[in-house]
Amino acid sequence: MKHLAFQLGISQSEVSESLNRSMEAGLIDESKKIVNRIALVEFLIHGIKYVFPQKPGAITRGVKTAHSAPPLDKKISSEMKYVWPDAHGQDMGQAIEPLYPTLVQPCRADDYLYQLLALIDVMRVGKAREQELARKELEKLILGDGK
Repeated sequence: MKHLAFQLGISQSEVSESLNRSMEAGLIDESKKIVNRIALVEFLIHGIKYVFPQKPGAITRGVKTAHSAPPLDKKISSEMKYVWPDAHGQDMGQAIEPLYPTLVQPCRADDYLYQLLALIDVMRVGKAREQELARKELEKLILGDGK
């Protein structure tokens, strides 16, 4: 848990509490080491927008997210950009509060995590077409080719 807490920039107790909730929800096994990938995808596609609702905010500087970030930035052309507010960010767009305040830093170091969280933001704020594209990408990232 120390390593995970350090990588994500959160406390060990927050990691522990999250793992306990995830086990209770059936998202991970009792050892808290194996992810139930099918349940996770189902939750992200159908539940995340209800648990972590988000409305785009004011225009600010930040790091691209949702359809403005990889992998959907190549598939969706939009004048409206979404960003996680960040003073060191290089882009301007409507603010989307990240799932956790310290999320931006670990995403700079981990491209997989960045893509995954940007796709999750599409499920939180995207329209039906965007969500369908994000669903396919989430399934690829989490389930792989074998589903």
